[in-house]
Amino acid sequence: MAIRKKSSKNPPVLSHEFIVQNHADIVSCVAMVFLLGLMFEITAKAAVIFVTLQYNVTIPATEEQSTETISLYHYGIKDLATVFFYMLVAIIIHAIIQEYVLDKINRRMHFSKTKHSKFNESGQLSAFYLFSCVWGTNILVSENYVSDPTSLWKDYPHILIPFQMKFFYISQLAYWFHAFPELYFQKTKKEDIPRQLVYIGLYLFHIAGAYLLNLTRLGLVLLVLHYFVEFLFHISRLFYFSDEKYQKGFSLWAGLFVFGRLLTLILSVLTVGFGLARAENQDLNLTTGNFNILGIRIIVLSSICGTQAFMMWKFINFQLRRWREHSSSQPQSLKKKFVTTKGRPSKKERENGVNGTVTSNGADSPRSRKEKSS
Repeated sequence: MAIRKKSSKNPPVLSHEFIVQNHADIVSCVAMVFLLGLMFEITAKAAVIFVTLQYNVTIPATEEQSTETISLYHYGIKDLATVFFYMLVAIIIHAIIQEYVLDKINRRMHFSKTKHSKFNESGQLSAFYLFSCVWGTNILVSENYVSDPTSLWKDYPHILIPFQMKFFYISQLAYWFHAFPELYFQKTKKEDIPRQLVYIGLYLFHIAGAYLLNLTRLGLVLLVLHYFVEFLFHISRLFYFSDEKYQKGFSLWAGLFVFGRLLTLILSVLTVGFGLARAENQDLNLTTGNFNILGIRIIVLSSICGTQAFMMWKFINFQLRRWREHSSSQPQSLKKKFVTTKGRPSKKERENGVNGTVTSNGADSPRSRKEKSS
């Protein structure tokens, strides 16, 4: 959805239209208050909770492992304040991408209202998915989660996580929380709001669940996998809007979508159903962050499998709708081609018509009459 251009008429202060037109500036001022709070000793302690990550634990260096101290983090109630601040940052970045990139492209392409809305949605999401994929892949490689798949469940609970991992989850939660006020800022249609709420709610449910249940490693792998497939879909839709003949991206996305769902189920069952089920510690302990009990494992697997089934159901309906549209448009094109061929004269008739025309023209022309008289 596009940011509405500021009209020449100034709406009343704090009115609905005023907030929609100037929401990026208002949010920037609110975020600036927290940054200015870091400069004064009285407010610094409160401002730090919003701006920096909390609950860090410093592990002293040992001769065997490392020569430097390591700072790891766990979660707590103060993370809500950090999520709120970075939610404001996400709103500002959303407005910058919209105004300086997407709106300029929209003015050049002259999209219809429907395409205009979908183009903005895909533009915002493709930028977020690409950034998250690159960031998440960097964490997976640097922490050696890719080279050692057993690290997804080994030494659970993973209550202490590195800085990059915690900041990644805080940013993910902040981005999807920012999508709620964006429904108001972008004047989303009432019929589109339920779909958007389900979409946002599923992301928040799974990301927050992985974060709170200390399944951050599994959650990171599944998020990177899912984001890559979604990025391919939205980037293909952007190319499709620029040229409707472009269909190869959707074909590639369809294959990877099914493969991504299967790989997600395999990794989830392997980690939760086998890895954690065979762990020695099977007792619920909120102090140590251990949630490895049968009931929670069933809930985790059920939510993942249910979400994958829901996505496959939506995917199959989408493909069936595309095939119906394609099959319904094909007979019309064949019918037009048949009518055109039927109304066209045969080759013999065209030759006779041309010869007759030439003959009659030649017989009646002034030049032929002159030749006959001479």
